[in-house]
Amino acid sequence: MQISIALLQYPIHWADKEENIRLTEQRVQAIAGKADIALLPEMFSTGFCTDRPDLAEPIDGETMHRLQHLSDTTGVAVAGSFICKEKERLYNRGFLVSPYAAPQFSDKAHLYAHGGEDRFFTKGEERKVWEYKGVKMRMLICYDLRFPIYARNRTGHDYDILLVSANWPECRIQYWDALIAARATENQCYICAANPVGDDGLGLHYNGHSIAYDTRLQPLAQPADNEEGTYIATFNIDTLHHFRQTLPLWKDADTF
Repeated sequence: MQISIALLQYPIHWADKEENIRLTEQRVQAIAGKADIALLPEMFSTGFCTDRPDLAEPIDGETMHRLQHLSDTTGVAVAGSFICKEKERLYNRGFLVSPYAAPQFSDKAHLYAHGGEDRFFTKGEERKVWEYKGVKMRMLICYDLRFPIYARNRTGHDYDILLVSANWPECRIQYWDALIAARATENQCYICAANPVGDDGLGLHYNGHSIAYDTRLQPLAQPADNEEGTYIATFNIDTLHHFRQTLPLWKDADTF
């Protein structure tokens, strides 16, 4: 069993939902028939805006409606995060929108206080596993990546792939590189991480470093520094399961 995931590494137009969604539609349409899932950076439609409640939408708003139509018409599932409003609370909400199916959601659990995120969003409380085409996936949204217990593959087969949707700036990119490799190693999983390039509205620069690793930390997709583009990685799930059976390190994990 195989699944192909496209990393979309592009600039995000600051607070411009219409332009970001339009470009996403074009990019996903271009990979129809080539990838099963398109993975977008965190808050793909707005950038990391933590002081713009006017940009928030409900789960049945225009952004999700357009992504659902995009997925239905291309056959490509789309994953990422957006600013979601539910009742009177705002969430950095991860999503997996797949063809002709109910969307799957998971809220960011660790809010980046240094960037004001904790004053803007409500943190997620549930560790959710998504399933698509028989493959189990967990999503980490940017800062979630720093917390290994939250990502823990507790039974060794909770999930097969970690999806990471992020806005991780160049000034801290060395931590991103280390943490991506660590989460894949300790959980014996595939990992697929999307990060943008370009400059945001706060003066931060993003140099990408999107990556997809196999079980031996060999890159399956690895854009060059600051390079825009769509990069597709194909994951063999049977190979992953065989690797875990042959080397069942998860059985020796601490249970505290």
